[in-house]
Amino acid sequence: MKLVIVGDALLDLDLTGSATRLCPDAPVPVVDVEARRGRPGGAALAAVLAAGQGVEVTLISGRGADPAGYELDRLLPAGIRAVDLPFTGGTPSKTRVRAGGQSVVRLDSGAGFVPDVAPGPSVVRELRSADAVLVADYGRGATANSRLRHELSRLPPGTPLVWDPHPRGAPPVARADLVVPNESEATLFSGITAQPAGAMALWREWECGAVAVTRGERGAALAPSGELIAAPALDGAVDTCGAGDGFAVAVVLALARGESTSDAVTDAVLAATRFVASGGAGAWTASEQPAAATGLDVVHRVRERGGRLVAAGGCFDLLHPGHVNLLNQARGLGDALVVCLNSDASVRRLKGPPRPLVGVEDRKCLLEALGSVDAVAVFEETTPCRLLAELRPDVWVKGGDYEPSRMPEARIVEQFGGEVVRVPLTDGYSTTRMLRKMLELDVNREDLHERAG
Repeated sequence: MKLVIVGDALLDLDLTGSATRLCPDAPVPVVDVEARRGRPGGAALAAVLAAGQGVEVTLISGRGADPAGYELDRLLPAGIRAVDLPFTGGTPSKTRVRAGGQSVVRLDSGAGFVPDVAPGPSVVRELRSADAVLVADYGRGATANSRLRHELSRLPPGTPLVWDPHPRGAPPVARADLVVPNESEATLFSGITAQPAGAMALWREWECGAVAVTRGERGAALAPSGELIAAPALDGAVDTCGAGDGFAVAVVLALARGESTSDAVTDAVLAATRFVASGGAGAWTASEQPAAATGLDVVHRVRERGGRLVAAGGCFDLLHPGHVNLLNQARGLGDALVVCLNSDASVRRLKGPPRPLVGVEDRKCLLEALGSVDAVAVFEETTPCRLLAELRPDVWVKGGDYEPSRMPEARIVEQFGGEVVRVPLTDGYSTTRMLRKMLELDVNREDLHERAG
């Protein structure tokens, strides 16, 4: 089954710690932060939950070219196909500060949005090949995109369309088979607090197939049938963050399996209850990310000591004294040095064939043998922007032949307070020059053979 999720992806951050005292200049708790953890939020969380059930998932969303956007990309499991919508501004982020199992404050940042411009042809292809579609609206412009709305309205009758609305988003298209606002949203949309009367009013207004108003521990109200579907009781306090996404994913998958709307909503209420009972979105943990595992170990050690982390990057094909000198100087600028190393595919895109001459594992081995290098992290992209957003070095080092305008990673580093340092090159050394000499030697050798023959 192929599920396409359309909507607004967010980066959710949890800062957890303890609060044992009040701030001396204001009656607010002081939270000693002990851990920072990022996770996909919004439509991205829905994609993660669906992928966890073995479903083929395509996520159609927008995000900014900023540290939050790169971190969000990194957190998405490899099995999720991401298709980008046009996006303007910073990636929306929601940071929860929690102490003693309770939320103290939430900090929102990133005002980016999806503008009303035509998305790429891949968006249309993905929608037309979907077995089911879930719209996860978080009020960042995706549902207001006129071309996207047109394509959603044209989905085949046999393709279930579930719409999870947002007060700042556009209304659902009439083609929607089921719209699933929560109780506070339904009250805001309809002005009616009682259920299922509010659900019935929204069903008439939106002219959709059905409306299910989720009511937390009280289950859901369904229109036009008027059913009140109960939820099983839970013991103790629970974290309900992400419960709506868990419900929406469960209900769209049930509809795709051919269940009736009533049965699908009943199944989804049970699924959402199990989700919050197991810890909700806060219990989600990212799978291991192989690209930067070693580099992150070094980062944690340096940060714990209050040290200064330096990062340097490049292809390092045919390691020579110029490289060694650059890395020695970089190491002298801090307490640990992580080298961001282009993968073989990345080198090939930058330099063209036959580069690289030395494979990535051999290049990594040579770099790790240098006394100046504490860790090597391989990245697959053309630039190390995403990796740097994860490492967040205090200093980013490049050779003196690179102008800041040619370094997109410089802006990433500076956004979180890092410094960009250009180190002078060692005269007489470059991989290109070495290759040119090798080619000249080959040409001269062939010429001698021809003359001798």
